[in-house]
Amino acid sequence: MGKKVVIAGGTGFVGEYFKEKFEKLGYEVIIISRKAPFITWNDQEAIIGALEEAEMLINLAGKTVNCRYNDKNKQEILESRTKTTELLGNAIKKCVDPPNIWINSSTATIYRHAEDRPMTEDNGEIGTGFSVDVAKEWEHSFFSFQLPHTRQVALRIAIVLGPNGGVMIPYKNLVRFGLGGVQGSGDQMFSFIHIEDLFQIVLFLKEREDLEGLFNCSSPVPITNRKLMEKLRETQGRTFGLPATKWMLEFGAFFLRTETELILKSRWVIPERLLNEGFTFEYETIEKTLENILART
Repeated sequence: MGKKVVIAGGTGFVGEYFKEKFEKLGYEVIIISRKAPFITWNDQEAIIGALEEAEMLINLAGKTVNCRYNDKNKQEILESRTKTTELLGNAIKKCVDPPNIWINSSTATIYRHAEDRPMTEDNGEIGTGFSVDVAKEWEHSFFSFQLPHTRQVALRIAIVLGPNGGVMIPYKNLVRFGLGGVQGSGDQMFSFIHIEDLFQIVLFLKEREDLEGLFNCSSPVPITNRKLMEKLRETQGRTFGLPATKWMLEFGAFFLRTETELILKSRWVIPERLLNEGFTFEYETIEKTLENILART
């Protein structure tokens, strides 16, 4: 039989990129999603069948957090992460030949707002609030499973940047229409990762059978929001961008049906474990990242 990888929640920006990359490496890629033609979450038998003899399970499932945090959305954000994780764990337990490794998404948002020092896996401080509570419950659901034949890795992923998706499109539009100045104080840290580095991390962890547990997935060179917007303006030939104060962002977020946390929270995350284990980032700086992404869009 050929190589097989299962991607749960594989129809989004990251999932589609991973699917294309794995197929180029000769893998059969099976997608689990909410709707046909993919395997759906209520088809437990098909999920078990997909996981049998798979090299790897990658779980990316979860409702977008780019929405207003009302009660309905909060419940959907939480359950779309925890319940899917529980479904996958229970399916693995029923496999005769389960996946060698289960990589589950988490989020770097689990750490507190940090402008004073970076957060690593060992010394990072867990924050407070709804997004942090979701992250904690998500990781708890994942690590509650004891799977003797399946290695478990949770990725605390920073903001993913890549061509034709993620946050790049709205950021590019802000600059394009003259709104590419600092957001809030501009001092909040922006931790990011190029989507190709995220894919390479997955391959690295697949090969390193001695590694498990939590890993921060972020560039080792995070930047401030001020520098991010400056670099975005440079890449698009704009010398000026109007700034957006906190109250302006709150006003705009209400009408755009999103939350200012996505912009104003200071995420200062360092991938200490990956660096210590010898992983090398191809796109470690925002300059390299933007040069690659914008050249392809």
